[in-house]
Amino acid sequence: MKKIKFHKMVGAGNDFVVIDHRKNALRNVKDLTREICDPHYGIGADGLVLLEDSRKADLRMRIINADGSEAEMCGNATRCVALYAEAQMGKGKKLSIETRAGEIRTEILGSRRVRSNFTALRDYRTRSKIRVLGKEFSYYSVDTGVPHAVIFVKNLAKFPVVEVGRAVRYHKQFWPRGQNCDFVQIKNAHTLLIRTYERGVEDETLACGTGVVASAVVSVVEGFCKTPVKLITRSGEALIVNFKMDRCCIQNVTLEGPAKFICEGTFLSK
Repeated sequence: MKKIKFHKMVGAGNDFVVIDHRKNALRNVKDLTREICDPHYGIGADGLVLLEDSRKADLRMRIINADGSEAEMCGNATRCVALYAEAQMGKGKKLSIETRAGEIRTEILGSRRVRSNFTALRDYRTRSKIRVLGKEFSYYSVDTGVPHAVIFVKNLAKFPVVEVGRAVRYHKQFWPRGQNCDFVQIKNAHTLLIRTYERGVEDETLACGTGVVASAVVSVVEGFCKTPVKLITRSGEALIVNFKMDRCCIQNVTLEGPAKFICEGTFLSK
């Protein structure tokens, strides 16, 4: 058996196993991730975060979903990485992180609270229609590092997030890349309730950072609310999104929220 040192971390309910991978010692990462993220025979997590050396930034972050697929980026993971880098690697409170979606800058604001600056958003699409499970839904979409479809609902607590989310995620309209799906209820001019079905995890998660940013941006651009936007996730924890709009150009997008260590140990891989 191979012994792998790890830390488990959580950002607003999104949980990750974080491994210092600067020596690139691991093989068969896809299978290893499935093994580690299994809630019964592994550690249990939404994804595996591998930290590697970077020529462009302070660190390179790879995020592997629980099903073994590699994501371009993960907003909640960037906050966990910021805390990990300071506590375990001796990095400062400000950090630059290379991701497949571009460079993310983070800043530790206080105990267990981090702000991440997102890369430029792409592929904004205003109100469109999609038919799933015999019903037609209106949705908006934007790529915040990974692609998201945002659907507004009146009663989020009773909405069938998993069923509709899975149908949207696999819809032919988004083939072959697939689409994360966020369901949003407007509470007031600065507050949203949000639940997300995430591809890769293939289920609803307790929080999704890129989904939170996508939903906040759509809500402000379409005139449903104003910045800063507070989004209350399935976990009950709140994330804050802020940005500036200059002639319909979205700039300086930030995501602020909690992150913390849960435990550390040694995983015995097969």
